Amino acid sequence: MVGDLAFFLAGRGHDVVAVTSRQRYDDAGARLPKRERLGGVDVVRIATTRFGRGFLPGRALDYATFYASAFFALLRRARRGVVVVAMTDPPLLSVVAALACALRGARLINWTQDLFPEVATALGLRGAGVLRPLRDWSLRRAAMNVALGEQMAARIRQRGAPAVVRHNWADAALHPVERSPRWDLGDAFVVAYSGNLGRAHEFATIAAAMRRLGDNDKIKFLFIGSGAQLDAVRRDAGANARFAPYQPRETLSESLSAGDAHLVSLQPSLEGLIVPSKFYGALAVARPVLFVGATDGELARLIREHGLGYVIAPGDDAALAQAIEELAADRERATAMGRRGRALYDERFAPRIALEEWERILA
Repeated sequence: MVGDLAFFLAGRGHDVVAVTSRQRYDDAGARLPKRERLGGVDVVRIATTRFGRGFLPGRALDYATFYASAFFALLRRARRGVVVVAMTDPPLLSVVAALACALRGARLINWTQDLFPEVATALGLRGAGVLRPLRDWSLRRAAMNVALGEQMAARIRQRGAPAVVRHNWADAALHPVERSPRWDLGDAFVVAYSGNLGRAHEFATIAAAMRRLGDNDKIKFLFIGSGAQLDAVRRDAGANARFAPYQPRETLSESLSAGDAHLVSLQPSLEGLIVPSKFYGALAVARPVLFVGATDGELARLIREHGLGYVIAPGDDAALAQAIEELAADRERATAMGRRGRALYDERFAPRIALEEWERILA
């Protein structure tokens, strides 16, 4: 999404510089060039340690060295009249950006994909809350904070900072296609999960539902991606589950369309702190959504109001299994849900809408 926004702005005549790391998301050892010009965007890749995402202390050191390198990179480039857009990954990057902008007279916009340290606290990390005053200062210092939903925006405003809502989006090229034979799924009804299998996501209910459906060879599960809970999901999965790594962007339509319905999950304690972006991908390929999370949350309301799928409370694996069986038995209903999802996506979440609104926010 950062790339989409950067290339869009460059195409509209803006001077755009992207400051990022030399690592890939799933490859700490990647050797990317220090400087590159892509699609009219000057890409500056700064030096960091390279422990990767699998080792938490090393990951923290990667973050720390990124903060330092990013701070000096911003000091060199930020000045009055420049707008800095800071993503919330790594956590508290807004603090680094706010300090650099304050010193150089630049304007800051924070793109809050999640709210840290609240996320860490909700996941049981003790002591993270002591960082909140520093984070709050960086939010208040910003000209604007862009939130992914109304609940997230409300939390930011409660901290005394400005906030506007701009939902995420999916790849502009995403569209539904026929299932490719390469997935070897036959004519089974396929329940897919595509993306990060991280600590924020609720998998116990999904695993229990899979066990309930284990004897039904007409229903299969497909997990595409990686993350901290991948090994646990593999252990709990039965013979009716398949696993695949992250797919290239060029084949996302095919990989997402391999599922007849898509699982989206979120720990209820993280409602309003994170919005799962995989929701938008499911809509883009016209597939119904099976959401496991807070039944009174923002995604739950969207799904119910527009008839996009099912909302299942965490722990209610019987309801999840029943929902899957209902969709498998009535594929026309599943298709209708998917069509409604794609229509909502085109109306509210399509990239052309989001990018033009982002340009207005920046202006």
